[in-house]
Amino acid sequence: MKQRPLHELTQVARVDTAPEPSRPRMSKRQRLERWAAALERHRGELQSLRGTEYQSRSSRAVMRADDSPLTVAFDDPVLRAEGLKSDRLGDAERFFGLSAREAHEILCYCHAGWSMSPRVASIRVREVLRVRRANYRVAAGLTGTLGIVALAVALL
Repeated sequence: MKQRPLHELTQVARVDTAPEPSRPRMSKRQRLERWAAALERHRGELQSLRGTEYQSRSSRAVMRADDSPLTVAFDDPVLRAEGLKSDRLGDAERFFGLSAREAHEILCYCHAGWSMSPRVASIRVREVLRVRRANYRVAAGLTGTLGIVALAVALL
């Protein structure tokens, strides 16, 4: 293929240089909610991951299991369109914004056994959302309290 400068191409073809309209991206919260909903629709047992807490970061990044909750997420066309790259743990942690601890709570066999129902997996994902929401409220309240204390000290 021969490369040509843009001004040459405009002489032989109509060239649209306007950026492609971007669609709104899902927030990490919306992604987790979508994953939980996909898990609720899934039929059949899911496989947990083995020993996530004992693996190095590089080993954890490539962990996967057939028919795991991560497979359900990767099979969802919306989550794939949003950018979920695979059903590997590292890709899921990045995509959903999961900490290693959150991923462990959702996916590890030590919490659910060798397999789990989709309902249990969905509850675990929603629990991560609930804890995040509670932590946000605490942090927001603390920030507000610190602001009031700072203002009171400044007025003294």
